[in-house]
Amino acid sequence: MSENRPQLPTVGGGMPVIHYWAAKTLSTRGPRLWRTLNHKSACLSCAWGTGGQHGGFTNEVGESLQRCMKSVEAIHAELMPAVSEHFFERHSLTELQQLTSYEADRLGRWSFPVILRAGQSHYERLSWDELYEIATDAFQCPPERVASYSSGRSSNEAAYLLQLMIRALGSNNLADCSDLCHAPSTVGLKQVFGSGTSMVSLKSLKKSDCVVLVGSNAPANHPRLVNELIKIRDRNGHIIVINPVQEVGLVKFASPAFPIKSLLTGSEIASLYLQPIPGSDVALFVGIQKALLAMDLVEFDFLQGHVDGWEAVIEQVHATSWDTITATCGVAQREIEAAAQIIGQAQNVVLAWAMGITQQANGVDNVFSIANTALMTGNAGKEGSGTMPIRGHSNVQGFGSMGVTTKLKKEIQQALETLLGKSLSRVPGYDARALIEAADTHKVETLLCVGGNLYAANPDLAQAKSAFGKIKTVIYLATKPNLGHFHGLANQNTIIIPVFNRFETPHRTTTESGNNFVRLNDPGETHLKGDLISEVEFLTELAHRLLGNSPVDWRRLQNTEYVRQLIAQTIPGYAAIADIDKTEAEFTISGRIFKQPKFLTPSGKAQMQVTPIPELHLPKAEAFGISDQIPSLVLALITGRSYGQHNTVVYQLNDRYRAMPHRNCILMNPDDAKEAGFSNHQRVTVQGNADKLEQVEIIYGNIRSSAALMFYPEANVLFKAKIDSRCGTPAYKRVPVVIYAQS
Repeated sequence: MSENRPQLPTVGGGMPVIHYWAAKTLSTRGPRLWRTLNHKSACLSCAWGTGGQHGGFTNEVGESLQRCMKSVEAIHAELMPAVSEHFFERHSLTELQQLTSYEADRLGRWSFPVILRAGQSHYERLSWDELYEIATDAFQCPPERVASYSSGRSSNEAAYLLQLMIRALGSNNLADCSDLCHAPSTVGLKQVFGSGTSMVSLKSLKKSDCVVLVGSNAPANHPRLVNELIKIRDRNGHIIVINPVQEVGLVKFASPAFPIKSLLTGSEIASLYLQPIPGSDVALFVGIQKALLAMDLVEFDFLQGHVDGWEAVIEQVHATSWDTITATCGVAQREIEAAAQIIGQAQNVVLAWAMGITQQANGVDNVFSIANTALMTGNAGKEGSGTMPIRGHSNVQGFGSMGVTTKLKKEIQQALETLLGKSLSRVPGYDARALIEAADTHKVETLLCVGGNLYAANPDLAQAKSAFGKIKTVIYLATKPNLGHFHGLANQNTIIIPVFNRFETPHRTTTESGNNFVRLNDPGETHLKGDLISEVEFLTELAHRLLGNSPVDWRRLQNTEYVRQLIAQTIPGYAAIADIDKTEAEFTISGRIFKQPKFLTPSGKAQMQVTPIPELHLPKAEAFGISDQIPSLVLALITGRSYGQHNTVVYQLNDRYRAMPHRNCILMNPDDAKEAGFSNHQRVTVQGNADKLEQVEIIYGNIRSSAALMFYPEANVLFKAKIDSRCGTPAYKRVPVVIYAQS
């Protein structure tokens, strides 16, 4: 068995990426894969993806060769054949529930509607007439009992129609996958700067000489971003990486985008690599701020002219001792001071982060602390600097812009009320976690899921399954099977509707990158011979049947150009979308890229926020019901994606970057394991506060002491997560677990 174990590489990227490209593009799907890669549509993968009217391989500033392996993975999976017409006659729900996420994805593409009726053991094909009849009936309930959930896989136009229909019905229950990931970024940045998105464009990033990258595994999840980090190092800039796990690709990365200078030998990424205790980022950044003060590197003129509330933050930093900071974050004072010196002496600093920052019980405070650091050094409101949340899904930010949120901007609310000719509900809506809690107490009757995998994305999968089972009707719009389709089952009717993906949809659409750039996607065609529909067509037809044609002509909205006219009228910063069909001019959304220190707050000044130092304590093994006679170890578990994975979709079973051979592994610090009497490759039980996983293989890795890592979504079964009450996001990145030997 050992000969099949992946060996830990010394560099990320490199020839294995080339080999993967070759294997996929020279396969039987290769010709269609190449055509799709060149199709004028935005990448299906992350929000750093390329595409749009600039061409399949070209980014928003006209640079070529910008496709990455994540894009190939996503497209190749979408080019699978259809699930066969008789598949569900041969396979019962009980069989389907034994599938892993990897196996579910490999079943193929949905190509005809199916339904699982109450008491039945098999999905069966469903006619469109009956589908609309059931769906229309399902929405004939009080609006507070209607809800939707969505991901960023679809278009701005579909997102706009979804929220318009749900709000026209009288509900604000518009949960979204961003509730489970970057909601702290949105909440925190809005409070500080008045805008909840990145203030850094790709063009602006190219003027930076320092990037602080926090809680991100960019080589696995956003490879194109790594190309920009390489360029910064090439011009003698600095990259500070902050991550409890030392990710190989963040130390050194061999990029195929630079075949001569990088591909064969690799490029240095991190100038400085800090490994804090999970959940301690506020303490680390307060330490950086304390060092900046001591080194006289704080821009007090900037604070006095452009910032409110800075005095209280400075006072807190002065009052916080180095002993408290280093004991909380586990990083030595000299390392924190080294980071502060680099930041303070750089000309243009970008502070970027992903879910290592946001998926914490104090995620909003983490964002505040990063924003405070940017403001103390004058790195906000000028080109080449600022705050940059790194969004994971390709159009998740676009969904928020279109109003798919429980916290609708007042200006959008007023514009929609004018459009609809009536007041919108003021009843607070359910975010993703609140939706599960509400469903589990019989408060949700109808749920419409536009993409995503709400079941598997949640902590405590037993609760998620129970909650779905109390909803009368669940309707999924999806391109491929996932675990939610077999476990997130309704009490009466579970319907799955096959939809086109982005490069197949028959009309023009738009998407928004994580850096506020709107792309125009050309119409496409599918390789499937089936009975698929676009989200736009389904949502408009359902809305017409529910709401008629006044004051909105829903069937006219099947013309996406008309949808874009309404977006231009109602969504701030999107005025340019009104002419995009004529000009084909893609654009950066206005009012978000701050080139001057004038922000979108009422005063025009940034609003600094005091950030309490978290008290981080791990429970004893006895708290999990484990006897002190049993050798055990309690650690702070980080749940994360593997190298070959996108959200809950698993493309590859192993993780070559971490030398993890399969999905049922736990990455541990060797010293932690040895002190507890465990050995490399030993099988153990891992138990959280909700459930346990058995036969988990220990893999030694470069992860800080007291922490461990397992793969999402499989590890979600373990825990009932702490929730940041200000944004509803669960703390997936600090989960107390106990590890003990198999009995």
